[in-house]
Amino acid sequence: MHNLRFAMISAEEIRTFERCIGAGGVALFPADTVYGLATDPSSAEGVRRLYELKGRRQDRPAAVMFFRLELALAALPELPRVTREALERLLPGGVTVLLPNRARRFPLASPDRHEVLGVRVPQLDGALAPLAAISSPVLQSSANLTGAPEARRIDDVDAGVRAGVDLILDAGELPGTPSTVVDLTAYDRDGSFAILRDGAVPADRVEAMVRSRR
Repeated sequence: MHNLRFAMISAEEIRTFERCIGAGGVALFPADTVYGLATDPSSAEGVRRLYELKGRRQDRPAAVMFFRLELALAALPELPRVTREALERLLPGGVTVLLPNRARRFPLASPDRHEVLGVRVPQLDGALAPLAAISSPVLQSSANLTGAPEARRIDDVDAGVRAGVDLILDAGELPGTPSTVVDLTAYDRDGSFAILRDGAVPADRVEAMVRSRR
C-alpha cells in the first residue's frame, strides 16, 4: 500500500484505513481537532515509522485513540468507577485524557511510564462521521513535525510526512486547535486533576465536566 489518498471518506475508504493500520502501516487522517498520524498500537515497526516521520524521540508518549467511547471503556475495564464516570463526561470531544494504567495496556504508547495511558475519543460529526465505524484503536500523534504547528489542512502537513505515509484521508479543513490535555491519574484517590495543555476545549468547561457528579 503506497500513499493512497482519498478526498472524501466513504465506507470503502474506512475499510482501507483499517487494513492499513492492521498491517502496521501509517496513515494520515483527520480528527476533530487537527490532522494526525495513526498506526497499530501493537506494531513496533509502525510506531517506529510514525515517530521517525515526525522527528519525535522514541521515548516520548503518544495517545491511543478509540473511535467510539464504548470501545475505550471496554478496553480499560479496570478503570476506577469515578474515573470512568469522569471519562464519560469528557469524551467524546477534543480532549486527551491521561488515565491510570494499572494493567499496563498499550505499552508502546508510553514506553517510559507504562502506568499512565493517554486516551482520545474524537467527536465525529459531519465529514468525520464515517470514522465512527472503525472498531480498532490506533496509536496517534499530530501530523506535524516535532515543534512545528499542527496541521489544519492536508496541505499544511510537511511534504516529507505526506510522502512517507501509506494512506491519506482528507476531510478538508479542520478546526486546527489541538486537544486539551487533562491528567486524571490521581482522580480516583483524591478527586484531583490537572490541565496540562490548553486546547480545543476551554479549561473552564473541562473543569466543570470533571467536577460534575451524576
